[in-house]
Amino acid sequence: MSSTSTTETAASHNGKLYIETVGCQMNMLDSELVVAALRKDGYELTDDPKAADTLLFNTCSVREHAEHKIYSSLGRLKYAKRTAPQKVIGVLGCMAQKDQELIFKKAPHVDIVVGTGQLAEIPGLIRETRDSPKRQQQKAVSLGRRDGSVAEISSSFQSYDPLRDPEMRPTPFQAFVRIMIGCDKFCTYCVVPTTRGPEQSRPPSQILSEVKVLAEQGVKEVCMLGQTVNSYKHTEDGRLHRLSDLIYAINNVPGIERIRFVTSYPKDMTDDLLQAVRDLPKAVKYLHVPLQHGCDEQLKLMKRGYTVEDYREMMHRINETIPGCSVSSDFIVGFSDETEEAHQRSLDAIREYRFKNSFIFKYSERPGTRAADNLPDNIPEEVKKRRNNEMLDVQNAISEEDNAEFIGRRVNVLVEGVSKTAEKKAARGEDVSVPGDPLAVQLMGRSECDRIVAFDGNPRLAGTNAEIEVHDCTGTTLIGSIVTREVQHGSSSLLPVIG
Repeated sequence: MSSTSTTETAASHNGKLYIETVGCQMNMLDSELVVAALRKDGYELTDDPKAADTLLFNTCSVREHAEHKIYSSLGRLKYAKRTAPQKVIGVLGCMAQKDQELIFKKAPHVDIVVGTGQLAEIPGLIRETRDSPKRQQQKAVSLGRRDGSVAEISSSFQSYDPLRDPEMRPTPFQAFVRIMIGCDKFCTYCVVPTTRGPEQSRPPSQILSEVKVLAEQGVKEVCMLGQTVNSYKHTEDGRLHRLSDLIYAINNVPGIERIRFVTSYPKDMTDDLLQAVRDLPKAVKYLHVPLQHGCDEQLKLMKRGYTVEDYREMMHRINETIPGCSVSSDFIVGFSDETEEAHQRSLDAIREYRFKNSFIFKYSERPGTRAADNLPDNIPEEVKKRRNNEMLDVQNAISEEDNAEFIGRRVNVLVEGVSKTAEKKAARGEDVSVPGDPLAVQLMGRSECDRIVAFDGNPRLAGTNAEIEVHDCTGTTLIGSIVTREVQHGSSSLLPVIG
């Protein structure tokens, strides 16, 4: 579905592409795929928006803050075309699907608005915009959830996974793999069913082929993505495949060393999935399963589809099946009619389940959701802030205490590269080398239970596994050193590269 309006334009451009991505891992993957497609048209990626003649903003609508950030970025480009009329500015993703024409009204200098289901059209839309004698504002979005049959709406949200671009990945050794799109849960506060469309699972053979290609490219860790990833179901060749079947299949792919998946839905945490995580050596012993609230009344208002007791039963099965498995959660504070007692129940839930970490958000009313239409946003902002801070304090204390349990232990780490601390120092022009070892810097990676680990070593370790002995910690990070072993002459064992 597309529409156009016109203004004067110029067609030439410098081939430089800037893309800004906010939001979840799904958006990060979408940006990777868009960049890969545009590289085929000769585009070169730049991190400087002033240097680019093509600027794309891949957006998120889950929180109001994310939308404000994008509109601020667009505002800074308000007069950019006065001296560079050849620039093309595009808004992609969830905000584009939700706001559509509103984006053109708020930012008339935007050229294209492309929803989550039309990303494959971006190269063509950019070409059409530049090639037209008059500048054409173009919109390509999917059908609304009430604008057709289920089949029609589903087909308007296309899964777009044809190309990959390693430069856009978290690291050269890690990649996201979309196994499903959309969501049918319709939580009252959430825009995702509208912006991402109906729940659809990709064929397992297609997913496995993609993973094999990634492994050939040097990827060591794949993270399977879905709005409710453990809801994955797809019938192929007469057989029903679930997420546990995918993990078993990927576990057999040579070169892949770690398998993870996000985000899980509590009611779909089946025993076969937990057993696969327990039994398969490549499966990371970590689950992200949002509780969202510790009060049944709030969960009902949110239409989460489970009770606190349901979540407790799930946590019991996780702990019984996979001892030592890390679990993280999401929480919303200040939702409609949230009382102090309800808030305390959320704090009690964090204390009971001792999450590795929690992503905590102040409730932000989103237009078009059932909560915005039917429930009052009646918790004052200062109360939301206080409850948010109280929850952070409780979670941080638990994270510190549980991380301290690792001191003196050894953990296996997939080395991701130079730590963020070292990167920031380098950006300021500071020396990041380790005293006494000029070839070593602070590196970071994640353990098999998803804890961040920082240690000193040679950057050449990136993409390898290292054994780290933990000697300190913070609430977010284990701090240690590489374990070195003495080996006798003729031994096949290799010392780790530390200098």
